[in-house]
Amino acid sequence: MESIVLDEVDRGLMHALQVDGRASFSRIGEVLGVSDQRVARRYRRLRSTGRLRVVGVVDGRRLGYENWSMRLRCTPDAAVAIAEALGRRSDTFWVHLLSGGTEISCGTLQRTARERESLLLDKLARTNRVLSVTAHRTLHTFVGGRVGWAGLAALSPDQVARLAAGRVYARNDSESEPVVLGQEDEALIEALSRDGRAGYADLAAVTGWSESTVRRRMEHLCAVGALFFDMDVLPTTLGYQVEAQLWMSVPPAELHATGRALAGHPEVAFAGATTGPNNLTASVVCRDDAAFYRYMTESLGALPAIRHIETAPIIRTIKRAGAVLPL
Repeated sequence: MESIVLDEVDRGLMHALQVDGRASFSRIGEVLGVSDQRVARRYRRLRSTGRLRVVGVVDGRRLGYENWSMRLRCTPDAAVAIAEALGRRSDTFWVHLLSGGTEISCGTLQRTARERESLLLDKLARTNRVLSVTAHRTLHTFVGGRVGWAGLAALSPDQVARLAAGRVYARNDSESEPVVLGQEDEALIEALSRDGRAGYADLAAVTGWSESTVRRRMEHLCAVGALFFDMDVLPTTLGYQVEAQLWMSVPPAELHATGRALAGHPEVAFAGATTGPNNLTASVVCRDDAAFYRYMTESLGALPAIRHIETAPIIRTIKRAGAVLPL
């Protein structure tokens, strides 16, 4: 992939899309102090090269889904094929190949216990090239998805506030009952998972609704917390050459405070609390091995509640933010 040199407009655009993935180019340009045409050109350049995407993402908890994090140890000759097969599944939203290429890490959203059992007890258990599987529920997310990655920060607090104030698709926590999706909703979400900035006319064609109905339904799903828009960017675009996954063990009384601390680290793109002996997991991005070493020894070393830590470099990402990546 050809390298791109980012300037303050590119970085401001990325941060703006993290705040509001469907903000108009004119509103972003107003906040950045540049023309909407300039913003649109920068967005098209980044998106056309696969470096940046805005995607519509469902919040599994509001839909009653189960969020699971899995690790698979495979025979060396089968890991890539198994990872690619997992990437093709509609219920996986990220898949990484780790370490020496014999371990896979992936995240899944399971709608029912039957779906979970079908994957864990049937499909994976009967694959003789899968040597071991561990699976744990993700109970809370500290950073990632709806909670923005600190490493993208480029705007001032005032600029962020101006963008947030104009956000149409805001969340309202007044409703707590699980949300039930209809057939048209499924079609809408599938289209938004491919392009979170798709126009109302395109979404109307997919769902069979009118454009005004599409807009109202999107506003409702976002208001009840069932849908949000995530800005996904390739770490290498920002100069991060090293990605790794971390599994940590933290006393329950210190878990929330430690997770909140991780959320403030610019190296941490995801952090979540899970079940299991390693109850805190994170994905980190660093510029190089030296920066990763400094992060491990200094930033993580300063968090006294971490009792045990396991690390594994990500050597290839098969799927991220619900989309399979090209080779």
